[in-house]
Amino acid sequence: MTDGWPTVELDPVRRLRVLAAAGTARPLFAERRLSAGFDEVWSVAGDLSGELPGLISGLRSFEVGPGPGTGTGTGGGDRLVGLAVSVLGHRERFDIVLRSGWCLMQSKVLLGGMAAVPDGDGTRFALLAALRVPGAGPVQRFFGSLVDRRGEVLLDRLERRVGSRADSGGE
Repeated sequence: MTDGWPTVELDPVRRLRVLAAAGTARPLFAERRLSAGFDEVWSVAGDLSGELPGLISGLRSFEVGPGPGTGTGTGGGDRLVGLAVSVLGHRERFDIVLRSGWCLMQSKVLLGGMAAVPDGDGTRFALLAALRVPGAGPVQRFFGSLVDRRGEVLLDRLERRVGSRADSGGE
């Protein structure tokens, strides 16, 4: 019920941009228009177990399983849990919301997200990463230009992976 107040619907990329602006101090946020179609891009980005370790250096594996209530009629299939394992063996548990064009992952110390929307014959894609610990803002601001470069590197890797999947027939 809007009670006469105006409402607005934000597409997933804009919603992620709002989270980046409002939710944390100096997060990694990067956005790019990719030439590949939405289905091609999201088949890579949404494959968390298969693709995330190849996109994020330092990540050895990312296992995804059903979230609380999934399959019982109370949770829904878009709520998942993930277990990230770094190359050094550190384990981090994530609560995940994964829908077509939208992924939000939160652990005790990290926030991550990806969003995609069709853009003509291509796709507008964005990603977000931030620390969720007290005092993280100054650290993230200090490393600002490195954080920006890291976002571009991740988008470059995604673009290459989308292209290689397309070249190999989508496998």
